[in-house]
Amino acid sequence: MKVTMLRRALAASCATALAASMLLAGAGCSKADEGAAPKATAPESETVQDGAGTTFTDDQGNQVTVDSHERVVACMGSFANTWELAGGTLVGASDDAFDGYALQSENVQKVGDFTSPNLEAIIALEPDFVIMTGGTGGRGGNSSQTDLKAALDASGIPVAYFDVTTFSDYLRMLRTCCDITGRDDLYQQNGQAVLDETEAVRAKVPADRAPTVLLMTTYSGGTRVQSSASMTGAMLADLGCKNLADENRSLLKDFSLESIIEMNPDFIFVVPMGNDDAAALKNLEAATAANPAWATLSAVEGGNYLTLSKELFLYKPNANWAESYRVLFDDLYA
Repeated sequence: MKVTMLRRALAASCATALAASMLLAGAGCSKADEGAAPKATAPESETVQDGAGTTFTDDQGNQVTVDSHERVVACMGSFANTWELAGGTLVGASDDAFDGYALQSENVQKVGDFTSPNLEAIIALEPDFVIMTGGTGGRGGNSSQTDLKAALDASGIPVAYFDVTTFSDYLRMLRTCCDITGRDDLYQQNGQAVLDETEAVRAKVPADRAPTVLLMTTYSGGTRVQSSASMTGAMLADLGCKNLADENRSLLKDFSLESIIEMNPDFIFVVPMGNDDAAALKNLEAATAANPAWATLSAVEGGNYLTLSKELFLYKPNANWAESYRVLFDDLYA
């Protein structure tokens, strides 16, 4: 769908006000602050195919109709990858798509960081479909892509919002994308087959074991504990683990080394954030080294204080989700 000069002018006039409102947007609740996520199941297709195109309800409750998908912009790296796994091509993507994922589309243009996508850059690409996240920015939670919906609507550009944290969320989004592209074969390859592999891993979990775990993300500015509703936390729950943060909710907001020592988990998993793993781990290592009791923890003494890779446990693994499950299973039970 080509964007007319009138639509461009209207959208551009909205951009300045929208940019200001994004700076004022507060942090929303993430799935990591909720209870345990449900186990992954194959989603049923809920799209409608007719002469008007493909119609579906996105994760924000908006009804979206896509009648062409030749020029698509994805405003999150994992979403860009999911769209390509569904057989789609891209003309634009957020900056993180170029760092964390190997894009297959040619001549893809950058449209800014996913925390603050550039509206004018998106519209200049004359997209016929835009894929966005319904969550907040993540790095501080001070922006939201949903603030751009009014301008995109005014420009006549269909936009869909997805909220993807867990494997189930990925399967649901992939199902919708494959319905749009008409590539059910790619859903079977990159969705159903991956689900079958994860189920095979879960089937091997010993019924008589429920290791206690603590999951943390760490960066140069500090450390945060994650519950079973986070991406990796949900996988650990699927593998029979008891996440101590689920019963000690205060840890999700206030990292406490003393509380962790008192709980004495069987396993401690750490996921570094940022471009420099060493810098991300530095503050945590300094804090643990300063407390002699840390070395006496069961996880530390047993060699079960483990660092997980960003590729499988920070970025959405998408078609590699089964590999993430296998790595965790081997750490826990091999």
